[in-house]
Amino acid sequence: MPLKSLVRELKEMPDGIGGEGEGGGGAITMGHGREGAPEGRWVNLPPELLFDVIRRVEASEASWPARRHVLACAAVCRWWRGITKEVVKSPEQCGRITFPLSLKQPGPRDHPIQCFVRRERTTSTFRLYLGLTPSLQSQKDKLLLAAHKTRRATSTDFVISLASDNFSRASNAYIGRVRSNFLGTKFMVYDSQCPHDAPVSSSSIPSNPRAPSKQVSSRHPAGNYDVATVSYEFNVLRTRGPRRIQCTMHSIPASSLREGRGGVPAPTSFLQSVDERQQPLSSLPAAEDEESARGFPSDGPTGSVPLILKNKSPRWHEQLQCWCLDFKGRVTVASVKNFQLVAAVDPSFGVSLAEQEKVILQFGKIGKDIFTMDYRYPLSAFQAFAICLTTFDTKPACE
Repeated sequence: MPLKSLVRELKEMPDGIGGEGEGGGGAITMGHGREGAPEGRWVNLPPELLFDVIRRVEASEASWPARRHVLACAAVCRWWRGITKEVVKSPEQCGRITFPLSLKQPGPRDHPIQCFVRRERTTSTFRLYLGLTPSLQSQKDKLLLAAHKTRRATSTDFVISLASDNFSRASNAYIGRVRSNFLGTKFMVYDSQCPHDAPVSSSSIPSNPRAPSKQVSSRHPAGNYDVATVSYEFNVLRTRGPRRIQCTMHSIPASSLREGRGGVPAPTSFLQSVDERQQPLSSLPAAEDEESARGFPSDGPTGSVPLILKNKSPRWHEQLQCWCLDFKGRVTVASVKNFQLVAAVDPSFGVSLAEQEKVILQFGKIGKDIFTMDYRYPLSAFQAFAICLTTFDTKPACE
């Protein structure tokens, strides 16, 4: 049977096949396990044959929206899902985004993953899509993440969600948030789950007290984890030039850029349930200090020092009378929000100069309320999107 016919028949099965969530395939309806009942005729395939079928489907569907067939295979039952998870590699290895977990894992090393952001001014909503450029037919655009901006008396909050219409911190779609200080010069990025599979203390900022009172696994403590700090340099003298940005990635060690070094610690499971993320406010463990709320301390051995990113310095173009950066054709409109981030690593870390000059994240304007975002290792889509969201807040002291 041809692969297309097999996938089409899988999609038409009444049991076990669920719809892929709009925000990265998060709402997958799981069927019965291999030991459960009822079982479809596809559940009892021999392991070797099943592995080969799923491997061919995964290899043939290289991009969205056709890649939803890979999710359809994973939604048949737990047996199929286990095989699919063995076949599908992380973005760092294959350069593709498949499951929602891919949004929390580092991008590829050799080339960036190209995305774009749509801003809706009326609703203060920002949507991250996968693709080279916005298509004319929006239904073909793959929505990865969405964020909603809320202004408060002393800060600005961006709530990041897998769904474009649900930004409640008590929902299963909530995955993190960004909070600014009063001046809009410093932003804290919080993840809804531990950025790596190791038991660490949770942040002193509590979870939503209105969330259900449930206990959580000790492997994934409750709370919001401080994974990054984005700082904008003051420009009170109004000197000419773009914004100056520095990002401290608390969950990424600086040694991860060293050649031959292991990858960035990343979660191996995605917490979709509120019960897995939340617990009563009274039972939240208190953070002893700022470093204990993060994945890595700010001092100690070389491997524990967090990675620092800084914006690449532009050059002044005399003929155009503006600051210029080489965006490789991905940015077409001049804007104060345009930037490129590179690693700022001490020479003692042994990171090559070529590695330090690679652009890890670039963000720029291509039209009214449309921006491109390209990221690569060691950042994840969630971390890159959170950093880019900081550019949409008012910064009177920085420009």
